[in-house]
Amino acid sequence: MTFWDTSALAPLIYEEEDSLQREGFLSKDPRIVLWYGTPMELESALSRRVREGSLSMDQAYLARKKVERMAASWLEVEPSREVRDRALRLLRVHSLRSADAFQLSAALIVTNERPAGHWFLTADNRLTLAAEAEGFSVE
Repeated sequence: MTFWDTSALAPLIYEEEDSLQREGFLSKDPRIVLWYGTPMELESALSRRVREGSLSMDQAYLARKKVERMAASWLEVEPSREVRDRALRLLRVHSLRSADAFQLSAALIVTNERPAGHWFLTADNRLTLAAEAEGFSVE
């Protein structure tokens, strides 16, 4: 199983320097598993890029359509008390932002707390360290 953090999924939605690397990872394991809040984080990133001028309105429209197509087949970890409780523990143990704690918590839940042998994809340094410490392979 491969869990996709927003920072790893974004290069599949719009062009970034690691887009080819992420597309390669997706071709090896086409099942995308993500946290419930990831679509909101993707929209935030798209909207910010439009406001900053690094993404045109047309590019953002195409990116949103891509998200819609991908959403039809991805596995989304829903919010629950269990996810929240794990996220609270992760905040006490690791130097994470709350949204990142939810990401990592969702990944732990979907692996039944057995992360060994599973991938956690992220471009965030703090989340990388925490996911590795929890036992995930990280890319």
